[in-house]
Amino acid sequence: MDLVKLFCELDDFYQDYLQTFSNTFFPANGKNLPHHCRLHPSEVMTIVVHFHQSSYRTFKDYYTKYVCKYLTNYFPSLVSYNRMVELMPNVLTACLYYLKSRQGKSTGISFVDSTAIPVCHPKRITRNKVFKETGKLGKSSMGWFYGFKLHLIINDSGEILSCHITPGNVDDRKHMPSMTQGISGKMFGDKGYIKKELFEQLLSRGLQLITPLKSNMKNKLIPMNDKILLRQRPLIETVNDQLKNISYLVHSRHRSLHNFMLNLTTALIAYTHQPKKPSLKLDESYPDFFSIAPI
Repeated sequence: MDLVKLFCELDDFYQDYLQTFSNTFFPANGKNLPHHCRLHPSEVMTIVVHFHQSSYRTFKDYYTKYVCKYLTNYFPSLVSYNRMVELMPNVLTACLYYLKSRQGKSTGISFVDSTAIPVCHPKRITRNKVFKETGKLGKSSMGWFYGFKLHLIINDSGEILSCHITPGNVDDRKHMPSMTQGISGKMFGDKGYIKKELFEQLLSRGLQLITPLKSNMKNKLIPMNDKILLRQRPLIETVNDQLKNISYLVHSRHRSLHNFMLNLTTALIAYTHQPKKPSLKLDESYPDFFSIAPI
């Protein structure tokens, strides 16, 4: 996305955010943003989001080698890198609200999955101090990890419908009822979401959860449409892959929980601004065959 267009959108949102929450700020240090700060919060948000759209792998290199050298015309009041790091956590709440406003619309077809967000190498788990109270040891299909899980729900166009962050040892099914508020139709997940009580609870709200069967389960007849769509579940795995390799969601250099949350939030924001997202393109390929009405 064009940098000027990104700034204009973030600045317009921040002005509305200020009017709505003019008396309620939640910066990391418990104080309001200083009035003498040269860099406007919307500029801070733009720089942090644009980092995830760049090819730089560390924010320090991006800020010192790119922003301070080539973007001075766009940001004439740039501050030092250390000052920038101090300002970044103060825009976390605004970024969370902005991410909420960027969520897609339910189309009747959705996919759910969770992905591991390790915060350090497994050999350094006992020495990790930043996430000592919050990060937990979990296990994914790729093995053991220490950190958090990102739970994601997307529609068939690759747009994010809902997201949730939990410690690494939390069951994928625990927060499903709250994550699926306002989502209807059919949702496809892996075997980790199989649970009779969860299925019945979601079905009573108009959402049918469809998963593969385990080897010890009785075979059930599934409509051909659902079988074909169930095979398209790797779509959400593609989204997770892009979040990690393009938006650079995961790294092991976090120095505070606030910066970890800001990195996670802005990576998701950067993904929502991608011009081309992974999509099934059902309307273009199968306009009649895949027309699924909400339950």
